[in-house]
Amino acid sequence: MKHRDTSTTVEAELRWRPAPLVFMLAAVSAPALVLAVVLGKWQLVVFAAPMLGVLATAPLQQSRTRIQVDGAGVLRCFETEEVVLTAAAFVESGHALLRLHPEPLRSMEIHVEETVDSGPVPAGLRLALSAPRWGRYPVPMRVSALSPAGLAVASVRLPAGEVYVYPITDPQRMRLPRTELPERMGTHLTRRHGPGVEYADIRAYTPGDQLRTVNWPVSARRGQLFVTERFTNRAADVVVLVDTSLQAPGPASDSLELSVRGAAQVAQSALQAGDRTAVVCLGRTPRWLRPDIGRRQFYRIVDTVLEVGDEHLLTEGTLAPHSAVPIGAVIVAFSTLLDTQFALALIDLRKRGHVVVVVDVLRGPPFHGDLDSTLARMWQLERTSMYRDMGTVGVDIVPWPEDTRLDQVMRLLPDHRRTVRVRR
Repeated sequence: MKHRDTSTTVEAELRWRPAPLVFMLAAVSAPALVLAVVLGKWQLVVFAAPMLGVLATAPLQQSRTRIQVDGAGVLRCFETEEVVLTAAAFVESGHALLRLHPEPLRSMEIHVEETVDSGPVPAGLRLALSAPRWGRYPVPMRVSALSPAGLAVASVRLPAGEVYVYPITDPQRMRLPRTELPERMGTHLTRRHGPGVEYADIRAYTPGDQLRTVNWPVSARRGQLFVTERFTNRAADVVVLVDTSLQAPGPASDSLELSVRGAAQVAQSALQAGDRTAVVCLGRTPRWLRPDIGRRQFYRIVDTVLEVGDEHLLTEGTLAPHSAVPIGAVIVAFSTLLDTQFALALIDLRKRGHVVVVVDVLRGPPFHGDLDSTLARMWQLERTSMYRDMGTVGVDIVPWPEDTRLDQVMRLLPDHRRTVRVRR
């Protein structure tokens, strides 16, 4: 997947400084003048005069010059995928010879594919970018300018674009908890009778039944009309809830990796099943995205989780907004369960009548180093007690251990049907 947004243009005014040539001329002419005065040799003055004339014009070379960098705007790609960014620098006002250089980035690989030197055409670069990890990567450029006479230089750092790298998710389909699904056609098989393909039962014909549902072999054997009933397929509303609250350095802060990948996988699985999917992020910057379907919604959801783009809505408070969570939606949350406010938000959603499932992304104690065996055991007992307490209010929690896929973790959910009581 490679997507390019509208290109952007950034302008800046250059701040000139003397070029190395100025210091070289000064270093040569100054001794010549000193020797001319000491020795009384007018020939040395004639030798230094041209260089002094050039130095006299140096301040005139530092005129106001504005440049602009035309970049690629926003580029989107997946992890390890290569995307091409093209940038060019122009002189908007004044005179200068430009050269464009890419700034090194710590977590992104940059390869220069093509370079256009300054002259009758603008200075430009064609870069191949790739990143091994998801995230938002600004791409800065270093613009070096040289005055026409070579007596002044300038350098400025300008942004040439931004790359949004999406995580690669596991293609395995998610198992949703059992609940009452909305009256909307979908792909989830239910126990209700209606339009569908799965056989359910046979009953006697009643006025109003469609003739195409008549089971003619059974009707012929019994001497009266019988119809075949089938299980209907419904669609679900899935809301991904992500805990973005501040975490202590260590395993707790590192768990954001699992939260982002888990949220992307749940959203991908739900959208592939034709379910309306939304996302709510609670924590440092509360924000949410309206439920929708389609491939474009997946990118909107990941943009919201990464806090990029402009299609999500900002909110305040610690609870999920009512408008962000449709009635009867299934809530799949990813959290370390260390923040009390996020736990209260989960309980509030359960009180509204939603089915709430939490994936615990904290693997082990949230402390650096190895704990004493007694402290580690006490921590494990405390987490088990919290699981039990949250389960009593209807919030199911499953851990996400290492070397385990998320779809396998979701199969550990208790196989019970939660009663949905709508409270608005």
